[in-house]
Amino acid sequence: MIGVIIISMAATLYMYTQYQTNFIIANAGESVVVGPVEYRITFDGIQKGNKETMPVNTFVKIRIIAKNISEEKTRISGSQFYMSDEKRQKHQSVYGGFSAEDLSYYVLEPNKPVILTTQFDVPYDEQKQYNIIVRPSKQQSSVDTALICIINC
Repeated sequence: MIGVIIISMAATLYMYTQYQTNFIIANAGESVVVGPVEYRITFDGIQKGNKETMPVNTFVKIRIIAKNISEEKTRISGSQFYMSDEKRQKHQSVYGGFSAEDLSYYVLEPNKPVILTTQFDVPYDEQKQYNIIVRPSKQQSSVDTALICIINC
């Protein structure tokens, strides 16, 4: 009976360590790899939106350089990106169709970098720190999550 308990505990510990989130911390412009994608994310300014898509607060825009480093196609979408403010509140990205680079859904070819943008509707204060959280898609099945400081690091 004790042997069964020990084996059960060992199996549980093994499964826990296999699915534990691996946090990668970086600053704007630094390369981070989440799943099969290498990202470089930078702050790209603020905007007030357009006639079709207006923010409740202010749109904080980021520029994303994404490169698929695997041998198979993979996809990225705006739902993988969140902005975190100093209060640790998470804000999901907003697709506004502001330009051809605005990220909604994109299929990345192997080893072909692309430049995309997305924005977050936040109560912006230029004195506060803002971070981007990048999570893998379900297709990428990775335990990596990046936290990238983009403003006031």
